[in-house]
Amino acid sequence: MSHSATLRRVDRLQPSQPSQDGDGVQIRRIHDFGGGLDPFLMLDELGSDRPDDYLGGFPPHPHRGMQTLTYVIHGGLTHEDHLGHSSTIRAGDAQWMHTGRGIIHSEMPLTDSQGLHGFQLWINLAAAEKLTPATYRNVRAGEMPRLAGAGSELIALGGHWRRTDGEGVEGPLDALAGRGAVAHVRLAAGAELALDVDAPTLLAYVFAGELDIGGRTVPAGHLARLGPGSRLALSGGAGEALLLAGTPHGEPIAHYGPFVMNHQHELEQALRDYRDGTFTAD
Repeated sequence: MSHSATLRRVDRLQPSQPSQDGDGVQIRRIHDFGGGLDPFLMLDELGSDRPDDYLGGFPPHPHRGMQTLTYVIHGGLTHEDHLGHSSTIRAGDAQWMHTGRGIIHSEMPLTDSQGLHGFQLWINLAAAEKLTPATYRNVRAGEMPRLAGAGSELIALGGHWRRTDGEGVEGPLDALAGRGAVAHVRLAAGAELALDVDAPTLLAYVFAGELDIGGRTVPAGHLARLGPGSRLALSGGAGEALLLAGTPHGEPIAHYGPFVMNHQHELEQALRDYRDGTFTAD
């Protein structure tokens, strides 16, 4: 680390809120469609050992104008879409959708001995990309590179992550909107992890235990937004978190249900397209 590196401090702490989606799936949600997390929009945590909380799943539904990234800790999800993709992700796997102009998909849960635990992240697309063709990709746990240290581990889902000692990894998801980067970090009690991260937007969602982030203790179920700087310091009271880094689009956001556009008239067009059957047409 250079001596000029500045430590990033937490400038906002946002608790997740209980919600439900799909067919009664119980989730904890953080969202900001006002641009406060730009280019990220929403993070849902699905987690329960009670099958009634999630087995209804997410029957077929449309999306337009953003990307989704789903990451499974326990259990699994089976994805099907109108493009003919069908795949099942399990513990440690991820799936990514560039919804672009339009995709209709379903995600149905699978359980393991620890129930279901996973995340879905919404990443906004820039205006110029909102009506591009839809694509889908899954990534297996074994494809994700890891940075292991003394009591710490970083699993790179996408983007570039580098420790301050210079060792870095590149996650396989290389087309995340807003130059996005996503990683899963685990720290044992007393462990430390220092990263060079100068992306304008940097978020950390703690989902197990607690972590000291930039000098502030962040408990599970809270999203920390980091202020400006170039260095992220994490230390453990034994915890796990998702790290999200990216570059804001700085564009207006118009949101209605599964559609994210820039202006109200574009949302109305998406609804018309969905009703008249031209939603997914090239």
